[in-house]
Amino acid sequence: MDAILMKIYEYYVGDDRDMLLRAYDYAKNAHENQKRASGEPYFIHPCAVAEILVELGLDAETIAGALLHDVIEDTSATDEDIRREFGEEVLSLVSGVTKLDKIVFKSQEEEEAENFRKIFIAMAKDIRVIIIKLADRLHNMRSLNYLSPERQKRMAKETLDIYAPIAGRLGISQIKCELEDLCLKYIDPEAFEFLVENIHQKLEERNRFVDFVVEEISGILTESNIHGEVFGRPKHFYSIYKKMLDKHKTLEQIYDLTAVRVIVGTVDECYEVLGKIHKTWKPVPGRIKDYIATPKPNLYQSLHTTVVTNFGQPFEIQIRTEEMHRTAEYGIAAHWKYKENRENETSLDARIAWIREMMELQGGFKDSKEFMDSVKEELYSSELLVFTPQSKVISLPAGATPVDFAYAIHSEVGNHCIGAKVNGKIVPLNSTLELGDVVEIITSPTSKGPSRDWLKFIKSPSAKAKIKTFYKKETKEDNIRLGRGMLEDAAKRKGYTLSELLTPESFRKISEKLSFDTQEEMFAAVGYGAVSVNQVFFKLVDYYRKEVPQPVELRPFKAKNAQGAVTVKGMTGLLVSFAGCCSPVPGDDIVGFVTRGRGVVIHRTDCPNLRNVEAERLQPAEWITGGGEARFKAAIVVSAEEQGAALSAISASIAEMKLSLTSINGRYDKNNDAIVEVTVSLLTKQDIEILIDKIRSHPRILDVRRMSN
Repeated sequence: MDAILMKIYEYYVGDDRDMLLRAYDYAKNAHENQKRASGEPYFIHPCAVAEILVELGLDAETIAGALLHDVIEDTSATDEDIRREFGEEVLSLVSGVTKLDKIVFKSQEEEEAENFRKIFIAMAKDIRVIIIKLADRLHNMRSLNYLSPERQKRMAKETLDIYAPIAGRLGISQIKCELEDLCLKYIDPEAFEFLVENIHQKLEERNRFVDFVVEEISGILTESNIHGEVFGRPKHFYSIYKKMLDKHKTLEQIYDLTAVRVIVGTVDECYEVLGKIHKTWKPVPGRIKDYIATPKPNLYQSLHTTVVTNFGQPFEIQIRTEEMHRTAEYGIAAHWKYKENRENETSLDARIAWIREMMELQGGFKDSKEFMDSVKEELYSSELLVFTPQSKVISLPAGATPVDFAYAIHSEVGNHCIGAKVNGKIVPLNSTLELGDVVEIITSPTSKGPSRDWLKFIKSPSAKAKIKTFYKKETKEDNIRLGRGMLEDAAKRKGYTLSELLTPESFRKISEKLSFDTQEEMFAAVGYGAVSVNQVFFKLVDYYRKEVPQPVELRPFKAKNAQGAVTVKGMTGLLVSFAGCCSPVPGDDIVGFVTRGRGVVIHRTDCPNLRNVEAERLQPAEWITGGGEARFKAAIVVSAEEQGAALSAISASIAEMKLSLTSINGRYDKNNDAIVEVTVSLLTKQDIEILIDKIRSHPRILDVRRMSN
């Protein structure tokens, strides 16, 4: 705790220092008597988070936000207290982090996706919120050993999936590398210990080799009259681990465990040093990368080359200027750390433009899950660098097509694209681009817009969102008509009309769930696929069934096992029962089968057991509407990838509809698919159809149907 006070006095002056000292005292008093899982005072945590951010060079407001980031959530402090004591800007940062801290990542995929979207909303509003959160996560990972093994693995996986990639995309390599190493320690502890032990064993030998390389390159700089710095940097464990996994290599086959960095004054000197190093040692073909001319998406710049010494030892060299080195180490945090050379706001906007673009396009995604998948693809995708005819570099995901390229240039270029040339030759729009291709897009002002078929082959998440946004805006009226028609058809199939289901009250309720401002907006969303017909229709039916009095159940015959009231043409005084093989329910088309000695048995007309019976023994039958107390049993069969998925879908759907389960049996078929047979007690055919649709909408369900034995 004293360490952060020393850093406040060292790095901040005047009003900034006064505010930070007040924030320190305020947080210390607020967290008094609170303990961490380790038993240490809780105040150690915000101090450690603030210290990490001081080292990154963040401004005083961010450091104050770090010191106070848990007081609203964990103490009696309120928003108004923070606003009064520290101002609106600090409150905004604290509130932003508090909202992120309330996110609990659970196994439910939809909830995780929605929480992921909230992270990006916070980033788009103020990037400092996620920087505080990254420092918060880093300190929590450093003290993860005090939690249970289950929580350790869950938190490490979440960090590796989300927070480490975000740190990398923001260019903050210090945090990214440490987070990845800490995650590896808990996700694969055996591999981590193996690397620590084996890399340490040869540390002295490797250091001698690095010292030799550093001395040789320093000599090259001196001879060339270039002022610079040369030093070795060990690769972090996770990068070595990933290389061993991805390339199926042993540790002995990974030769670049240490990289040598050369820091010089100008870009020209970078290329001059590269040439002289290649003159001294032989470069490895295919291992020369020019990130100065073609920076990475996070604005990282450097020259990379792998060379082989005269005695056969390969090693990697990175050459960059001091400014490039700052960006490589601190990423977006360099905007605050190096105040004497602070970049302008335009440069800061360029660093986070991808975040804002994803947020602007989120309306084009079907749901939060699709948004999360698209952003993860953006975070994890390999780079493909191609060129415009004017030699501008465009960075695309691996496997990208000319359509991806067109939308990377501008939305209008993509929307009016009718063809493409790659390296001067006309190619299909679904062609896969390769590194270094020169791409030219052919457009037409009379183009009616993008083809929906493009969505099948493009790779860029932003291109997909732009195409969906086009259809959402440009074909709004068509989508309204299409969506309305789809809902009307769904209602008609289930025996309803859309007008009776869609009342002002039911729309108000559904808009609270799905965030629609008008009915036309809802119809359009259904029309272009932002929400499914079932998502809207099932909710309307649920509201209708709760608000509108339902018809009473059918009055049964007095026969002991009868399930409902029917009339059989030309038959009187006979015992009537219902077939167990097809379990007819009101609303099914039915027929009476005259048995020998058991009266009339009612079957569904599509029952397979009636295919070969004598036609004269079949009598027309129909349901009698009216009052009564009978419920009906219907059997369905569900096929799924595995029994757990089937049981989960069945139980959730039955509970949602408030039906009764009367029997259930499970088995596996010859294809090893899970088969679950279920009998439920219900009112009408509409119930069973809705239940089937609900179960079918669950993931990992292969098929659902009425059962006929």
